[in-house]
Amino acid sequence: MNQDSALIQPSDDADALRLLGDWRVHQAARLERTLRRESFTARRLDGRGIEHLDAAGALMLLRLADLAGVQAEDVMLREEHVHLFGTVAASLDEDEAEETPVPAWQRGLARIGATVVKLGQSARELLGFFGLTLLTWVKVMPRPSQWRVTATVHHMQQSGLDALPLVALLSFLVGAVVAFLGATVLREFGAELFVVDLTTFAFLREFGVLLTAILLAGRTASAYTAQIGTMKSREEIDAIRTLGQDPIVLLVLPRLIALLIMLPILSVVATLAGLLGGFFVAVFSLGIPAELFVARAQEAAALNHYLTGLAKAPLFAIVIALIGCLEGFKVTGTAQSVGERTTSAVVQCISTVIIIDALAAVFFMEMGW
Repeated sequence: MNQDSALIQPSDDADALRLLGDWRVHQAARLERTLRRESFTARRLDGRGIEHLDAAGALMLLRLADLAGVQAEDVMLREEHVHLFGTVAASLDEDEAEETPVPAWQRGLARIGATVVKLGQSARELLGFFGLTLLTWVKVMPRPSQWRVTATVHHMQQSGLDALPLVALLSFLVGAVVAFLGATVLREFGAELFVVDLTTFAFLREFGVLLTAILLAGRTASAYTAQIGTMKSREEIDAIRTLGQDPIVLLVLPRLIALLIMLPILSVVATLAGLLGGFFVAVFSLGIPAELFVARAQEAAALNHYLTGLAKAPLFAIVIALIGCLEGFKVTGTAQSVGERTTSAVVQCISTVIIIDALAAVFFMEMGW
């Protein structure tokens, strides 16, 4: 018998193979050559003659059993080797189970389920963060010494005044587009004058505050996440806590208050800019006199429409500020994490704002407001 195959010998029983000697890692190459060169057929493997066995040897033993067509439970071993062999066999079974292809419909359902669970966790975290922020605000209000006026004014400029040109320009262009589209449809009925009503109604109730919220969700929420996330990655927030300061007071409340003040103001500007865009289209493209446009807009601009739209601004501000700050606190410490959380903040803010606006629109319509 070849020296390489001395570890595997025929047994007195024709249906069995007898395994001898040392089955450890330094014998792996020798065993590998034997398994490649020779063919084995048996019903049982008698490994009670194996003196030493490790994980590599157990793996080679499993390969031999597979080549010989022997089940793992038909391998006879010494008592001290049974546990190791069973552990290696179980690990291989788990790997094979993981490699089993999963049907596409099951993967789709799994992704849907994971997404639903993730949404639920995000909503729970946001509600918890809102409660913590509200509690901190209540504690700070009676203590003027803890008010961060300078930081609040700075964020008002950053999130409000600096965004004013962009909000006004985009709202103006959207107002012009709405007027053009309305005129295209209403011209067939000879009712081009109602373009004024359409533009006024749309911007007072929806577009003014919604456009502002979407723009700030992309601009301000991402800035909040990036700023706080960078501080988190540099361990500055840990330093704030070490100094006995509250990060909610220093970082969250100034940003929240600034957005609560500036978003309604920007919504008013967006509404006026949108009406101005509709005005230019109506006067210079549709030939509607300026005086008639103003008079018609005053008739259509009911106070309840304006208040219905403006009432959503504080809610949008709270959602944008809290999501932006919360995602910043979730940064784990790497530049990649900052980018991922910034993207997540923008997506969450825009999605949440649109969902809230849709629900509010249905509610106000059903209430007749």
